[in-house]
Amino acid sequence: MTNRTRNQPFNDKKTRSAFGEFAQNVEKRLLAVRQLIFDSAARTEGVGPLEETLKWGQPSYLTPKTKSGSTIRLGTHKDYPDHIAVFFHCQTNLVSTFRDLYPDSFTFEGNRALLVPVKSKLPKKELQHCLSLALTYHLRKKSARLD
Repeated sequence: MTNRTRNQPFNDKKTRSAFGEFAQNVEKRLLAVRQLIFDSAARTEGVGPLEETLKWGQPSYLTPKTKSGSTIRLGTHKDYPDHIAVFFHCQTNLVSTFRDLYPDSFTFEGNRALLVPVKSKLPKKELQHCLSLALTYHLRKKSARLD
């Protein structure tokens, strides 16, 4: 028996087709990150169900029921054509936190994205941690205000 999780089905045809607009190797990598987002949400207390939608034509993941997290978007970056991009809200401290935690695991674009080369091994453990932090961003802000 393996630890492999079953791939999350798509509920929205438009979102599924957005993945198909990428080159095949990019689509495969982005689908792997998509699955990590759903796995992280399922394993992280307080996240609740995810909403998968399109924002700016890119697959995006929100926590509308619990409002626990900041939106995560998937795509590519014009300045890094051989990378996939995981975008975060630029007015959060998420990317600076990821840069502090994992300076050698990702390439970073300003305060809005972490980038992963398409042809390298996906740093799953590190990326899953970053995704969990994004999915609980508002929960941590609330608890910090209560302390």
